[in-house]
Amino acid sequence: MQMQLPLFPRQTVLINSCLGVFKKDDTVYYLHNGSPIFCHLVSDITNYRYITGNLVVMGLCKPSELSKALGVPVINFQRYAKSIREKGAAWFFERKENRGKCYKLDEKSIEAAQESINLGFSIHSTAKGLGVTEGALRYHIKTGKLKKSQVQT
Repeated sequence: MQMQLPLFPRQTVLINSCLGVFKKDDTVYYLHNGSPIFCHLVSDITNYRYITGNLVVMGLCKPSELSKALGVPVINFQRYAKSIREKGAAWFFERKENRGKCYKLDEKSIEAAQESINLGFSIHSTAKGLGVTEGALRYHIKTGKLKKSQVQT
């Protein structure tokens, strides 16, 4: 068996001695000894997470090497690899994206909160009645999803 020399394109950022990454147009390529093994669009964050986690799981590099080469915290790559080991590859592509969304105040709860506020109840008592924090209601008032009551006394 003949040994292959690692030949990488000039713009390649080396992760370690046999693994590198480079961007061409809108695609990121991952190379092993100069041969492409993975690629994804620059904007495809799910594939990026899967591929970098997979590189760690396959033993091609360490999370610290990826961190140093890509300038991303090492914990991210450890988390991606752990997700592949524990939940499998399908988890990356089938999971529902719900990060950054309020799960306690759905449309029904917001309507109930607005009714309570319109009846003259305070933010504190409305929040207590719905089982959410005052901060959650105040956030939705600030963003305009809820309106403060204009009750005349």
